Amino acid sequence: MINETPRVRFAPSPTGYLHVGGLRTALYNYLFAKRNNGTFVLRIEDTDRNRFVEGAVENLISSLKWAGLQFDEGPEIGGAFGPYMQSQRLDIYKKYSDELIEKGKAYYCFCTTERLKTLKEEQGNQKIPQAKYDKDCLHLSKDEVKNNLDTGIPKVVRLNVEQNHTIKFDDIIRQQVEFESNNVDDQVLIKSDGYPTYHLANVVDDHLMKITHVIRGEEWLSSTPKHVLLYDAFGWERPIFAHLPLLLNPDRSKLSKRQGDVAVEDYRNKGFLKDALVNFVGLLGWNAGDDKEFYYMDELINNFTLERVNKAGAVFDLQKLNWLNAEHLRKKSNQELLLLLKDEIQKSRFMNQIYSDNFLTLIIEAMKERVSFIKEFIDTCTYFYEAPSEYEQKSVDKNWKPETPHQLNKLKEEFSKLNNPIKDDYEFALSRVSEELNVGKGKLIHPLRLAVSGQSTGPGMFDLLFILGKDEIVKRIDNAISEIKL
Repeated sequence: MINETPRVRFAPSPTGYLHVGGLRTALYNYLFAKRNNGTFVLRIEDTDRNRFVEGAVENLISSLKWAGLQFDEGPEIGGAFGPYMQSQRLDIYKKYSDELIEKGKAYYCFCTTERLKTLKEEQGNQKIPQAKYDKDCLHLSKDEVKNNLDTGIPKVVRLNVEQNHTIKFDDIIRQQVEFESNNVDDQVLIKSDGYPTYHLANVVDDHLMKITHVIRGEEWLSSTPKHVLLYDAFGWERPIFAHLPLLLNPDRSKLSKRQGDVAVEDYRNKGFLKDALVNFVGLLGWNAGDDKEFYYMDELINNFTLERVNKAGAVFDLQKLNWLNAEHLRKKSNQELLLLLKDEIQKSRFMNQIYSDNFLTLIIEAMKERVSFIKEFIDTCTYFYEAPSEYEQKSVDKNWKPETPHQLNKLKEEFSKLNNPIKDDYEFALSRVSEELNVGKGKLIHPLRLAVSGQSTGPGMFDLLFILGKDEIVKRIDNAISEIKL
């Protein structure tokens, strides 16, 4: 059992965006490292050149940093165990594959693609549940192997899996796991292009980088027997394994892009707060043993243990994510929200307008309990940023009467008399007009809201008037009287 200070790693392949499942894996590694004063390493596993996507490494790093998962070692910042890009470590993998061949734990395979395809088809026809290589090249003589190598016949290096024994390993989440070696293929370790497969590079790098705990998704569980065999073949101490549960759609199918967004950048672009997304992802398979659902990062760090991670798949509930986003937004200070709102305005059609911090802060205070996303400080209340050009027809039908223009003109006259009005001044002015005209306040408030906002709902009426200001209100009342016809 490894007792030293933990060293963990997140090791994505640069095949595009950072999947939310990848974010969950990275987060759990990060939380475990921080909780135990350990080291969080980022390693890029870019040996599958066919799937490499230009710009993907930068995207991965950007998404991790946005989520607050700052790695201690990795690309860009370096560390004592670099390089941290596997494509820069090819000589290392060749050295270790040669060592396995010397020990008889691996062997050269010269089989053609056509032979392997035929073998797979034959096994399929025989209804063999696990298609495997038949070890044909293991039985080549040394002279045959040398001749093939000298003549440059395309080759791979395969793991030599001994048959008829049980491969066992411990997993923090799943306890003891067993696989029968007869169901484990002689996995390719070095491909014909000289690049290692995930299996060899992963084990070699984890050992050389002194990784103590391998925390990764359940989809890698079936590969772990091969990794265990490699550790044992080299005579290296195994790390401690922890395989995280699958992420599921609400219908219990595996989370996939077919049923919705799966990229961190998608959620970022939709305006989800990083605090909310990290909180949500942190609860996908883990809980502290209570009903608490709202967490900041430091609280996740203080409470996280691998022993509290569940085996069962975790359902990705978008409604819960939306709820958490609203909760995190409401707990932010006005100053924090102001900075976020300013950024959002720069992405909107109001980007060339100038708004004072005081004006925007008043909008935040009025709308904070009514929105779930920063962009809703704009989208649900555009009337703060521009006069309405249309008026909600349902409200017109219900609240705009033949006498309404006269009543609003009376309100306009009363508002015009106000000097540097505060919120209460508008309320007193409306009360005076209500008494003078002998009508209920509702008869004035509803058409007034419609005139200044174009809508029938929104923040408190007098908050709305105070934020817009006297001059703007007067102009909007005039415009509504001119535009709305019965």
